[in-house]
Amino acid sequence: MSGSEGALATVRRGLALSPELRTGLAGTIGLALLQMGGRVAVPIAVQQGIDRGVNAPGGPNPGIVLTVVLLTLLALVVSTLCGYLMTRRLFTVSETALGALRSRTFRHIHDLSMLHQQSERRGSMVSRVTSDVDQISQFLQTGGIQLLLASGQLIVSTVVMAVYSWQLTVVVLLAFGPAVAVIRLFQKRLAAVYGSVRERTGVMLGAVAESVVGATVIRSYGVAGRTGQRLDVAIDDLRMAQQKALRTSVTSFSSGEIGAGLALAGVVVVGTLIGVDGGLTVGQLTAFLFLVTLFIQPVQIATDMLNEAQNAVAGWRRILDVLDVEPDVADPDDRGVELPAGPLSVRFDHVSFRYSDAGPVVLHDVDLEIPARTKVAVVGETGSGKTTFAKLLTRLMDPAEGAVLLGGTPLPAVRFSSLRSRVVMVPQDGFLFDATVAENIRFAEPGLTDEQLRAAFVELGLDDWLAGLPQGLETPVGERGEALSVGERQLVALVRAYVADPDLLVLDEATSAVDPATEVRLQHALDLVTRGRTTVAIAHRLSTAQAADEVLVVDAGRVVQRGPHARLVAEDGSIYAKLYASWLEQTR
Repeated sequence: MSGSEGALATVRRGLALSPELRTGLAGTIGLALLQMGGRVAVPIAVQQGIDRGVNAPGGPNPGIVLTVVLLTLLALVVSTLCGYLMTRRLFTVSETALGALRSRTFRHIHDLSMLHQQSERRGSMVSRVTSDVDQISQFLQTGGIQLLLASGQLIVSTVVMAVYSWQLTVVVLLAFGPAVAVIRLFQKRLAAVYGSVRERTGVMLGAVAESVVGATVIRSYGVAGRTGQRLDVAIDDLRMAQQKALRTSVTSFSSGEIGAGLALAGVVVVGTLIGVDGGLTVGQLTAFLFLVTLFIQPVQIATDMLNEAQNAVAGWRRILDVLDVEPDVADPDDRGVELPAGPLSVRFDHVSFRYSDAGPVVLHDVDLEIPARTKVAVVGETGSGKTTFAKLLTRLMDPAEGAVLLGGTPLPAVRFSSLRSRVVMVPQDGFLFDATVAENIRFAEPGLTDEQLRAAFVELGLDDWLAGLPQGLETPVGERGEALSVGERQLVALVRAYVADPDLLVLDEATSAVDPATEVRLQHALDLVTRGRTTVAIAHRLSTAQAADEVLVVDAGRVVQRGPHARLVAEDGSIYAKLYASWLEQTR
């Protein structure tokens, strides 16, 4: 979506994506008009009370005054009730609609490719679902209500003013003409400055999140000062953007104040002249001044709420910018097929991959087949393309050329529900959610009982480790699993993969960066988890390659060797032989 898209176009698109906001809209507008009728009843009552009660031909008439007061009180009660019902409806509808928008945006971000997610700041993406939606919510529930009331009040008060005196109505409109022109002039400028505010908010949230997540590294390297400076710069940039936006908004608001003063002065002068000539009664002129106040109020609210409106529109535009990004790894959904039943074979059919259209090729014409139930290790230097191979295999990314097939079926044709239930990837960091051990394992299979979970630990030989945890299955693992060691996180991740019972298991070296004792546990669990299923392991430690049925050696994005460990290591001068020799040297 173009960043220059107008505010009205953005709102129209936003409403189209949030149909819940239109629920009961006619009834809400009706309640707003009824509330406005109650407000306009006051100046009409003042006019009737003065002209027919206080200044009656035969002298003051208390009965008429009392009747007018009682009718006015009744109108105000009805107006207040209508305002309450309208506000309640708006709050309910807006929260329902924005909750749905928040969910829709989150799911869309989750569907975007890993490439797109990695190219965006995490804090900026989170701010689309949190602060940007909150800004829209705040506007709809405060400024939106006021603008809705102001619009109704402006229309009704203008109509009633015209009934009393078209001449004075023209005076009021002429007085506000320059203010309207100034507001329109500043509207585009406000859109730009509040767009900058939302952008700076995302940057600031990203800096805060980075400093919290990276606290250990920051303290280890003693760079708290530099990190604080980066955060200070982000906060200061946001402050300056907000100040610029407020300055622009104040200028716009001041024009409304000038218009209000001119309108009141003009009505007093012209109204007095008309009254002298007998064209207006005292009650009518007094009522008209009340009506001018009712007219001025929504104009002032409109200028005051314009900054909130532009802030909300900027947030809406940022959300639409995300929703406009088409996922390049899309779920075929109902158009897709299920993976064939039984063990899965893997086929890379002349696959090439680059991270951007203009970027270098990181995988070159990979053409190979892995039979079902085969355990394969993928080895190579850092940056050789091993992890890219795994991401293509699990369809976290799609190849630029060629095709990846599982069980003879091209991955783009497979429904995500089938793919994710049959193929599981265990990443190197063994990511865990901020929950208990049991809850983390149930992410793979929600219906498992505690007894079934304990049985899984027993089957993998990890029951003694589980018994050593402070609260067993109910032990909290902390955010990102940081209450556990790296190796312990991997153990939980392996149990989670085990209970998922996949037909294809992809491991990004589960035994890297762990202590020897934990590595023994992990290796034993791995042997059991991988038994009888197709397994592709990205191997950083060549002990993994030794245990595999076959080894794929990747170098500079090409598969340069393939075969069992014993044969490859015997090929003097080969890349694998050199890697193995280097690994042996490091382990001595």
